[in-house]
Amino acid sequence: MEVLEFIFGQYSEYSSTHILLEAIAIVASIISVLYSLKNNVLVFPYGIISTGIFVYLLNEWNLLGDMIINIYYFVMSIYGWYVWTRKDENKKVTPISTTDHLDWLKSSAICIGSGIFVYFIYWKFERFENWISYLDILTTSIAFVGMWLMALRKIEYWLVLLVANVISVPLYFYKGYGMTGLLFIFLSIIAWKGYQEWKKYLNKQPLKA
Repeated sequence: MEVLEFIFGQYSEYSSTHILLEAIAIVASIISVLYSLKNNVLVFPYGIISTGIFVYLLNEWNLLGDMIINIYYFVMSIYGWYVWTRKDENKKVTPISTTDHLDWLKSSAICIGSGIFVYFIYWKFERFENWISYLDILTTSIAFVGMWLMALRKIEYWLVLLVANVISVPLYFYKGYGMTGLLFIFLSIIAWKGYQEWKKYLNKQPLKA
């Protein structure tokens, strides 16, 4: 009972609209990540629904970093939808691939740049609270990299998002959003499972000439 009170107790103070929106966003997020696990392009439309709702909620919850993540996810979901369905001259869609040295250099630049940007947003709008704000900035910069790699269909995106998801778990429980905290525990497990599943897809793909 104490565990349930810890997870759900603070919801007694929240509006029914926010609770309903959080529940819808969580369900859409779960469906999206399950489609991602199956390497299915439907990951993106459900991701758009989930991130669109979370943008509104995270602004209400004063988690600017995660709000920016979800704005970025929303945009990258549209871009990823295009990349995954784009066909080359041989009528083949973008395959799963590994991240090369240049990709990691770009990822590092995205991580550092997004971290600085979110820090500036917190400073500009005087929204720094405590260590949670800095944790939010860290997860934002890591998640930016993960979503970019996902749009490019890079297998390592699962590992990058696994790190971001694990860090996000205490953030949401501390802020009192138990349902979303549980979601990130689930997403962390799925991230590891997804990496294993994508390795199977990668091994089945024909080698390039």
